[in-house]
Amino acid sequence: MASRIRKTLSSCLPRTIQSQMILLVSAVVLVQIVVSGIIFASLVGNILTVQIGRRALDIAGTVSAMPEVRRAVEGGDPAGIVQEIAEAIRGNTGAEFVVVGDRTGRRLSHPDPAKIGRFFVGGDIGPALREGKAYVSRAVGTLGPSLRGIVPVRGESGAVAGFVAVGYLTEDVEKTVRAQQREPRVFVFMMILIGLLSAVLIAKYFKRAILGLEPAEIASLYQERGAILESIREGVVAIDGEGAVRLANRAALNYTGLDPALPVVGRPVEEILPGADMERLLKTGAEEYDRELVVGGKEMVFNMVPVFHQEQVMGIVASFRRKDELERLARELAQTREYTEMLRVQAHEYSNKLHTIAGLLQLEAYTEALELILTESSGHQELIQLLGEAVPHPVVSGLIIGKYNRARELKIAFDIDRQSSMRDIPSRIGQEKIVTILGNLIDNALEAIRDSANPQGSLKLSMTDIGDDLIFEVEDSGRGVDPEIADRIFAKGVSTKGAGKRGVGLYLVANALEELGGEVTVSGGELGGALFTVMIPKGKADEE
Repeated sequence: MASRIRKTLSSCLPRTIQSQMILLVSAVVLVQIVVSGIIFASLVGNILTVQIGRRALDIAGTVSAMPEVRRAVEGGDPAGIVQEIAEAIRGNTGAEFVVVGDRTGRRLSHPDPAKIGRFFVGGDIGPALREGKAYVSRAVGTLGPSLRGIVPVRGESGAVAGFVAVGYLTEDVEKTVRAQQREPRVFVFMMILIGLLSAVLIAKYFKRAILGLEPAEIASLYQERGAILESIREGVVAIDGEGAVRLANRAALNYTGLDPALPVVGRPVEEILPGADMERLLKTGAEEYDRELVVGGKEMVFNMVPVFHQEQVMGIVASFRRKDELERLARELAQTREYTEMLRVQAHEYSNKLHTIAGLLQLEAYTEALELILTESSGHQELIQLLGEAVPHPVVSGLIIGKYNRARELKIAFDIDRQSSMRDIPSRIGQEKIVTILGNLIDNALEAIRDSANPQGSLKLSMTDIGDDLIFEVEDSGRGVDPEIADRIFAKGVSTKGAGKRGVGLYLVANALEELGGEVTVSGGELGGALFTVMIPKGKADEE
């Protein structure tokens, strides 16, 4: 039953945040106005009642102080002067009655002359006669319930000789109060209209400030943003207009070397990314792309974009990644493009060979056609058969085939050790890492051969997965490694191919091996050039 009631109520409530805010603010305004109206009415009633009571008391005091009244009361008023004075004052002040009585409580005046000489009704004149007090009281008299001001009348000796009672009927007092309470009704109505209008304006402003989104949409976007920020590999840092960090994802903390357990939000960005100079962009509102900075001892590539709201810079969002990772990706992309180009060249070459074979068959030169077919297919068939047995990993095999075709195009002999075996590549290593390492070493060997005295030399590749390590050997017939750079050959910018080269390939090899816990050595080979030996543990180094 309770759940059904809740469902019914929830179905009656407005769905949009704007409608909910209008309803809520309007309800608050109405409650405030109603409560204020009740309090105001109560205060007005009390104040008017007190004022009318004081007025009655003041009139009674004025009458009791009149000399002729005092003499008449003290002498019993045989001439009836008191009645004339009392009625005149009653007519001028609007009081319901002005009653003057003697010490025994008998009336000397009354709006109804027939009641003169009778005792005062109400039972509230005792304090005035006995104690000489002046006060306001409520009592029921001959005219009905009334609000009275009662003051004693003193004779020449100062003793209490009688009393004066001035009263207003309670009914008249209440009418006066209600009339005064009705006067602010227009003001209250205007307040309600202003409150409703304010509710609509506030709701529209709030809706516009949150870009027209509903609470459920905001919650969903917030959760999606968190998931996206934590899933990407780039570091992301956002700051507000004061230069304080508003968010930093896990990758940013890893790149900067900060402890994820320590709070980052609210800290100055210069403490997180010194040298980024993001505060300058807050002033200029400019964008910066591919800016290189050193963070945590590593080169990073930054992209920084300002966040605008109503043409004002509200903050900066910076994304960054290690430069060597970007270079590795660029290198892999270049290798993929190179491999694609080689396949295109090879397809074109085979097309020419097919046309040649077709021509020989038309000329009935069957022997020559067969020799050409056997010559072209033998080398590739042997390579494909060897790789199919020794390297059953399509990405690595594809790389080797591509490099083999590239070597053939350069007239370089590419020999693969027939005893090679690379069947067991652990999932933690992955084929992509092998492609980076092996591809760069083979490229380095091919370029070394081209730059040597014999540009049509030879290259040898050996692989084994026997034991606890993956071992690769790439040997070339180039000039070898200069002893002067042998100890720093894997540093960035150091090249084995002389001036004008980038010196990136071996640097990427060293970085990939560092992530895998492997190592690479270089020495002289039997072919007369360099021999690069790579060892990658199948298990993680810390597990060993």
